[in-house]
Amino acid sequence: MLPEQRFTDIDACAQLIVERLGADLRVAAPLGLGKPHGLLNALYGLMLADTWRSMTLYTALSLTRPRAKNGLEARFLDPFVERQFGTDYVDPQYAIDQIHGKLPPNVAVHEFYMQSGALLHSASAQRNYISQNYTHVARDLVVQDINLLVQLVSRRETPAGVRYSLSCNPDLTLDFLDRVKAAGKARPLCVAVVHPALPYIAGAAEVSQDFFDIELAPVSSPPLFAVPRMPVDTVEYALGLHASALVKDGGCLQIGIGALSDALVKGLLLRHQDNVSWRKTLLALDPRGATHALAARIGGLGGFKTGLYGCSEMIMDGLMYLAKAGILKRRSWDNLALERAAAAGRLPGDVPGGHYLRGAFFLGSRELYDWLETTTGSDPDAIDMCPVSNVNQLYGDHQALAMLQRRGARFFNTCMMSTLLGAAVSDTLEDGRVVSGVGGQYNFVAMAHELPDGRSVLLQRATRIGKSGVETNIRWHGGQTTIPRYLRDIVVTEYGAADLRGKSDSECIEAMLAISDARFIDALAAEAKSHGKLAADFKIPEAWRKHRPEALHEALAKPMQKGLLPRFPFGSDFTEVEQRLVPALEWLQSSSATWKGRWQLFKALCKPGEATAEEAAALDRMGLATALKLTDRLQRRLLQTALRR
Repeated sequence: MLPEQRFTDIDACAQLIVERLGADLRVAAPLGLGKPHGLLNALYGLMLADTWRSMTLYTALSLTRPRAKNGLEARFLDPFVERQFGTDYVDPQYAIDQIHGKLPPNVAVHEFYMQSGALLHSASAQRNYISQNYTHVARDLVVQDINLLVQLVSRRETPAGVRYSLSCNPDLTLDFLDRVKAAGKARPLCVAVVHPALPYIAGAAEVSQDFFDIELAPVSSPPLFAVPRMPVDTVEYALGLHASALVKDGGCLQIGIGALSDALVKGLLLRHQDNVSWRKTLLALDPRGATHALAARIGGLGGFKTGLYGCSEMIMDGLMYLAKAGILKRRSWDNLALERAAAAGRLPGDVPGGHYLRGAFFLGSRELYDWLETTTGSDPDAIDMCPVSNVNQLYGDHQALAMLQRRGARFFNTCMMSTLLGAAVSDTLEDGRVVSGVGGQYNFVAMAHELPDGRSVLLQRATRIGKSGVETNIRWHGGQTTIPRYLRDIVVTEYGAADLRGKSDSECIEAMLAISDARFIDALAAEAKSHGKLAADFKIPEAWRKHRPEALHEALAKPMQKGLLPRFPFGSDFTEVEQRLVPALEWLQSSSATWKGRWQLFKALCKPGEATAEEAAALDRMGLATALKLTDRLQRRLLQTALRR
């Protein structure tokens, strides 16, 4: 790389790019953490200044800091966001403008995966969304005539010269450039933006100096996006505990991000570290033994002696905790003979190499980023970051090896709703608006059906709060479908696990009714009967009528009191006072969502009850210790009511 191709000034680098590429920029940028916000903002600024230019951006998961919607939320969120992300964090400005409907006509943003719910009301985002399976993105990008690829990287000086690591995002870059070459198309201008805090990961993620055309190493870099650690509630714990019994020792694990995944990880940790307590808790949740029976067939009730192999499109905090606990430890080798020997128990323990965690991208807390840096420094083979074509599918010249590595695979993903016939709705509302995206969900479901002992497990809450109150997430018709009914496998709610594979339609309906909330079972069964899919004389077993939230709270009361299922299972980025504020604010938000809730809130405001010992500190944190304005007094009264409740 020539000296004039190295920059420290972001604006100068952006200016060179537009001068070299002309008036029409067609940009590819990684999803999530690997987007260089500073450079993208500089290019976006040039589009705003020179409207004769145009920029089309192809990306996914544009990470922005959370923003408050109302007074109390702002009082809580603004100080937390400043502390969590730092005052010098840089948001992608195009994403902010897109949220507010302010993208200029000469800029288009196409995403194949969005921050969950963030762009429901953005008309341009909804129109420009591209529905794609993760493994098809690189293929589809080739026909878009991309002329610029920008990526955050880690940089290292070696005796052989400069080396770069694609670090958090080798997922699509390598696949895309390979396909561009195979198609005989011109290679886009590739720009590396160096971030000193990004972990350097070698292996497939490491590239040579000539991989990039331009290097931008800014004088200062904003903090990396760090995902806040969120609370886990009773429903989520119940769901995670059922799911944790479906994992097979010696198997392979894929999990995502969010409270349901955190609950699953905590369940696996409890199963391994305190098996007696885990079994007692699971028995309290599963008195009829349905989950236990399924565990006996495909999962397990003991700890993890052999350990698990992690092969997950996303590496997140939960996988780190499983590795630290000695659960994620089964190593795999990218050599068919070695892997066959390992599977047969014939591989000597002193054979070097082998990884126990493979991923296509990573995103999480600062603790995760530090752990990745430390682990890859002390054990370079432990973690493999590689193209998504390797992680998310079996096809290609690595199929025999991939199937062996992923023996006993359990692919855990989340969905919003499912139908009685086993179809899943994971990314899109009935009116067509996209909540998030397909991502890799189809890939993992399809793999589960191809692997001899693989299983797909979709996690979902049985109910949600809608405009009219509590609504069931198990329905006759889902409107939009992410996973079709013919790929149905296992669905888990807080009330149990439904094994749908190979079942007839009526058997599938019965299995889904068995994990539904009791308040909706009769109506669901009646609808199935009206369509001739359930026998007219079918009767709801009395045991299913106990599937209510109060039963879950009763079953998990003791383990929660003992601290086995803490509200923040992996620590918290919130202070102790903020941790007390979170449930109070959540209650206010849920109460305001329905007419019934608002009536209950009004009655509570009239009789707020006695002050608690922690109330003064909470009011002080929210800036409401003294309230002079009418709006402040109203906010104070609302908060006091929520805290006392």
